[in-house]
Amino acid sequence: MTLRRRTLIAATPALLGLPTALRAQGLEKASLTLAVGGKNLLYYLPLTVAEQLGYFKAEGLDLKIVDFAGGSQALRALVGGSADVVSGAFEHTVNMQAKGQRLRAVALMGRAPQIVLGVNPKTMAGFKTVADLKGKKIGVTAPGSSTNVMANFVLAKAGLKPSDVSIVGVGAGAGAVAAMRSGQIDALSNLDPVITQLTRSNDLTIISDTRIVAEAEKVFGGPMPAACLYLPQSFIDKHPRTVQALANAIVRADKWIQAAGPGDIIKAVPETYLLGDRAVYIDAFLSAKGALSADGLFPEKGPDTAYRALASIDPEIAKATLDLKAVYTNDFAKAANAKYPKG
Repeated sequence: MTLRRRTLIAATPALLGLPTALRAQGLEKASLTLAVGGKNLLYYLPLTVAEQLGYFKAEGLDLKIVDFAGGSQALRALVGGSADVVSGAFEHTVNMQAKGQRLRAVALMGRAPQIVLGVNPKTMAGFKTVADLKGKKIGVTAPGSSTNVMANFVLAKAGLKPSDVSIVGVGAGAGAVAAMRSGQIDALSNLDPVITQLTRSNDLTIISDTRIVAEAEKVFGGPMPAACLYLPQSFIDKHPRTVQALANAIVRADKWIQAAGPGDIIKAVPETYLLGDRAVYIDAFLSAKGALSADGLFPEKGPDTAYRALASIDPEIAKATLDLKAVYTNDFAKAANAKYPKG
């Protein structure tokens, strides 16, 4: 046996012991494209943590993350075939089943929507009730996204129809802040850190806050799952080990966040996420932390809550017969918790 051959044989166990190399061999598809709408938001913090701390790579995944202005655009990328998986709002799985698309959520990131609806104190100084929004411009991340759904839902409870207001896509970052401060919009349905930045500068008066889990359950009448990973059922059927790897990374991130302090979070996220003010981002994190999932598991009654919310504003969903057990599964998250009990 040559020296070179003996060296290769001796090195083989070490090479096989590398987590990425070992796990990649077992994945049906290691290279994936993930679509997300507003990656900088606290709503998607587990995704960013999983990426920044290398959890996806540790599972053998080569993940390309494409960021869109809102969740509705990320959904379109999935349906159009340019993305394999979406980090987005849970209710899209319910909405798309009604349209004949079988999507399934596999790992939860948010146990409450974290969406805040507020009014512009400059253009609506005399605001008294939600009914005052009739005829006004409401900014959302993107038309059709969960921020739009939240606005429609709150409006419906006040007796207003979506057509009673003008919906304006303003994104999930500096554009949303500028639109509010300049008076281009009269109200805003958005998330942190945008919300915290505007409230700190007295440019937003909050009227509905689902960063608070109890408030979210009061608004929606039950547990309302929020950010999650969802995929086509056909992809899950063909690539179960790949899906498990994705769920593993998100559950690890969920657990890490719950044990992390503000300083840990600041170090983990890109500087551009801070909107130029670390104090604002820390305040935003502390406001949102309670609404983030601790284990990636979906509440059993969550799909019913999401369906009721959508049905209240969409007649087509209201009359559709849906299999709500098919829009999510806890199997992958349970396996991830067993593998990473402490994150």
